[in-house]
Amino acid sequence: MSGKDILLDTGTNEFEIIEFYIDEAKADVNDKDYFGINVAKVLEVVEAPKGLEAAEGAPHPSYLGTMSLRDIILPVIDLSVWLGIERKESEFQLIIVTEINSVITGFLVSGVTQIHRIGWTDLKTPSKYIADMGSNCITGTIDLNDRFVLMIDLEKILGELDPSMAENLEGGGLSAPEKWSALIVDDSASVRTLLNKNFEAANFDVKLFTNGLEAWEGLLAMRNEAKNSGKSITDMLDVIVSDIEMPQMDGYTLTRQIKEDSELSKLPVILFSSLITKGLYHKGEKVKADDQVTKPEFGALTGRAIAQIEKYRAKRAEVL
Repeated sequence: MSGKDILLDTGTNEFEIIEFYIDEAKADVNDKDYFGINVAKVLEVVEAPKGLEAAEGAPHPSYLGTMSLRDIILPVIDLSVWLGIERKESEFQLIIVTEINSVITGFLVSGVTQIHRIGWTDLKTPSKYIADMGSNCITGTIDLNDRFVLMIDLEKILGELDPSMAENLEGGGLSAPEKWSALIVDDSASVRTLLNKNFEAANFDVKLFTNGLEAWEGLLAMRNEAKNSGKSITDMLDVIVSDIEMPQMDGYTLTRQIKEDSELSKLPVILFSSLITKGLYHKGEKVKADDQVTKPEFGALTGRAIAQIEKYRAKRAEVL
């Protein structure tokens, strides 16, 4: 099963999840815990090889060593251990192979049910109780009528297992030549904090939003304020930086709506996400994003924003 084979129009505010489950060892017969991840991060699903087990001295009890997949050697993580669930042993188990921030990893699960197409408005913010489960890696809940599916932040898991993935979080040292303004939207509080720190250090005034819908409403309010005061939106804002995976409205939809607006389209939009890979880069191009930056390129983000602002300002100067 390949996530790249799933067709989904970009900018429709929909996404697809692969639903999987973990059988609890101490639960009643057929009692399962259901989880989901974005299909766009899944390369394939394969049968788990025999003999996977945690080794002494492993960096984390969930680390099961490595497995060979054709010409790739990839690490395998037991999600049940990470989530604190005692899993029922079975002869047949599956590995969900993912690519996140250019890192290919396998996650051991009991089984996979199906793929669902979901609207971002259907992804609900988890309660504090649920959010605190599984080492704080639950990002949302989806009601499928007969059961709830918990969305897992695999990127957070990988970041905690391998702290070196966070080495390039500092800004690149470039600063705007004058005080510029950036609108930043990301549903992760920790990412917003880091982006705010880096952009303020680069001489930006920062406006923060937690999801695409909130950012869109904020942009409309700014556009109307600019119009009523006889100004252009470019007098109030210089660049927009958006995550892709967010509740209510995703970054692709936000970008598409910005680029379809005659006034807001005067602003450069940069997409910033672990979803940005060579295979998915075309999605950002389709909605006319000006630049796309992966999470491993975190440190270059402020410099890329400055470059886009200068490019847009040069274009406006040519028209005058």
